[in-house]
Amino acid sequence: MKRAVLIVNPMASRVTDEGVAAVERALMRSAYVRTVRTERAGHAVELAGAATEADAVVVFSGDGGFNEVLNGIQRDDLPIGFVPGGGTSVLPRALGLPREAEAAAEQIADALAHERTRRISTGRVNGRRFAFSSGVGLDAEAVRRIDERGRSPEGKRPGDLAFVATFGRMIFERRGRFDPVLEVVGYGRAALVLVSNVKPYTFLKALAIQAAPEAVFDAGLDFLAPRSLTPRSLPPLLFALGTGRPPRNAFRGHDLDRIEVRCDSPLPLQADGEDLGDVTHAVFEAERRSVAVLA
Repeated sequence: MKRAVLIVNPMASRVTDEGVAAVERALMRSAYVRTVRTERAGHAVELAGAATEADAVVVFSGDGGFNEVLNGIQRDDLPIGFVPGGGTSVLPRALGLPREAEAAAEQIADALAHERTRRISTGRVNGRRFAFSSGVGLDAEAVRRIDERGRSPEGKRPGDLAFVATFGRMIFERRGRFDPVLEVVGYGRAALVLVSNVKPYTFLKALAIQAAPEAVFDAGLDFLAPRSLTPRSLPPLLFALGTGRPPRNAFRGHDLDRIEVRCDSPLPLQADGEDLGDVTHAVFEAERRSVAVLA
């Protein structure tokens, strides 16, 4: 019988005691399960790093917890399962797992029983690993503003409507105008940079963000960098992000091993929806086939 460590973030939006029990039951069909719960930010990094003797690590969390586990895991041959427990849970969705936690756990258990894994590529930005997206500028600032709103008394983060409202407020504050404030080395000056590791991803449940229509988990990194944004050019960009059509007035890169960005002044950086602070220099690097996943 295989041994699995189940890392649970009890503060994630859709994690409940009943849900944890259901996930445990599903996994126990294929493995002995040891459940550990995170107690603070960054704790999942430590818990994943300590799971050196396990046959698999399964994470029941939102994307923040998934990201921590990816940054804590010490063995590249240790398979990881991602059970959706957040308000959106981008990574399990991108991997094709069911939306419901118990169904996802059942699929992960079946993959573990049959030793069915898939190797996916990840990215790193300034040393921090990410699974599906990273960015400098507008999207990272939106992530920061959402974080600044704090959590509900139950510990839940603001939902999708808050995210949309935050974007709208930022656009209104700047009257729809975003000037070039950084340079994508080898390409040119741009207003922001979106780096993708998969197509599509979404922070808004079924509403996909098609920043890089050719990006796949099996290849390198893609990016989209609008040269500038104005009230006239903003609607076509939003249309392109919704449809995957190539936007005008933007740089694009596909299947890259390295993307370097230099900022005129400190700008927010995010990875998988986690605020990584302000940077003046960001280096994105592809890690090809770096992680084994149960899906």
